[in-house]
Amino acid sequence: MKLSVFVTTFNNAQTLSRCLASVAWADEIIVLDSNSGDASRSIAAGFGARVFIEPFKGYGAQKRSAMEKTTHQWVLLLDADEALTAQASAEIRAVLAAPDAAGYALPRIEQMFWTWAKPATRHNHFLRLFDKTKGAINDDPIHAAPKVTGSVRRLKAAFVHFGEPTIARKIDKLNAYSSGLAPIRRARAPLMLLRPPISFVRHYLFKRQILNGWAGLIHSVSMAFYDFLKEAKAHEKTRAAEPPPRLDGDA
Repeated sequence: MKLSVFVTTFNNAQTLSRCLASVAWADEIIVLDSNSGDASRSIAAGFGARVFIEPFKGYGAQKRSAMEKTTHQWVLLLDADEALTAQASAEIRAVLAAPDAAGYALPRIEQMFWTWAKPATRHNHFLRLFDKTKGAINDDPIHAAPKVTGSVRRLKAAFVHFGEPTIARKIDKLNAYSSGLAPIRRARAPLMLLRPPISFVRHYLFKRQILNGWAGLIHSVSMAFYDFLKEAKAHEKTRAAEPPPRLDGDA
């Protein structure tokens, strides 16, 4: 089966070359750019990608638009700060010789500031390779992702994520993500107390971030803070709709 890869970009010149180089073997590469001010489009053109430019319409809508521009039945979604490993490329090519599922999820190895997550860390799996006649991109406001009708099988080989090279970059991203989710979240103030410690334990112990040293600790605390921010901003949304408080002595 032939494969189309689709990538959405906005000022991703720092990571895009690694992303596209990892899928240079694909039959087609589609890059949908949101008016980048850097070299993203010229980098994409240098890898032989079909490059399109459209204003950003939201994560889900942008990815759907990119997928619609692909010409092959089987597609692979990558973010511009992700890349396949050589092992993942080989496994995908083998799977496409005789697909036995509607889609395939791959484990993702995370860059954790100055290091990489250890192999024994529990890696999240993401559905990225799928038959587009059986799939679509959902409307999640932040984490828009493919969904398929049919079976999904997990592959063994991983892809990598270059998204968090510094603590500041991670916190900026989590702050933006929590703001994007606030309008659709129901305010549940007690969860500001409950979710952060549960989140920390889940990441640090159950997902084995403890194996990643100080980077794993910082990551786990950051994710606990992210859960706090999601609940705090949902609570703030409800309070903002109330009349402003009166100061003592106001007429």
